[in-house]
Amino acid sequence: MMRICVFCGSSTGLSPEYAEAAAGVGKLLAQRGIGLVYGGASVGIMGVVADAALAAGGEVHGVIPEVLSSVEIAHGGLTELYVVPDMHQRKAKMAELSDAFLALPGGVGTLEELFEVWTWAQLGLHRKPIGLLDVGGYYGQLVAFADHMVEEGFLRTETRGLLTVGADAVKLLDQLVAQ
Repeated sequence: MMRICVFCGSSTGLSPEYAEAAAGVGKLLAQRGIGLVYGGASVGIMGVVADAALAAGGEVHGVIPEVLSSVEIAHGGLTELYVVPDMHQRKAKMAELSDAFLALPGGVGTLEELFEVWTWAQLGLHRKPIGLLDVGGYYGQLVAFADHMVEEGFLRTETRGLLTVGADAVKLLDQLVAQ
């Protein structure tokens, strides 16, 4: 079974569109028989994507560091929950369990996870597809900045190309699976 790691927020954000997109992604993964790997929390968009995947009969693996297991409220109903010592081991375990990565709206933690796997891909440490779901234009400025980095010579075109961006979850998932 293929598994996709979803990076996303521990809050739901201000627009209901974010939680709706997360629920759609969780359901879509389950319907396609693709396992979900995520940050292990029961709150925010993290909880929404996990609950939707579980409700649709999906396999869900959460990875949460000890320090956040009570703060982010570790999800108790997962297929498997890994409690790891720290954030570094969280990201390493999520990457180990996953065949691709997908970022939904989130905060600085989501960005940090996204940028780390993107950097790993640039360095050739993995060849797993990386997607960015641009819900309601949430990531528009980030994508524009990545393009600006290319224009200014700080990001190679090939490295920018490692990040697949789309606003439609079905089409984006199709692209990630095809890579």
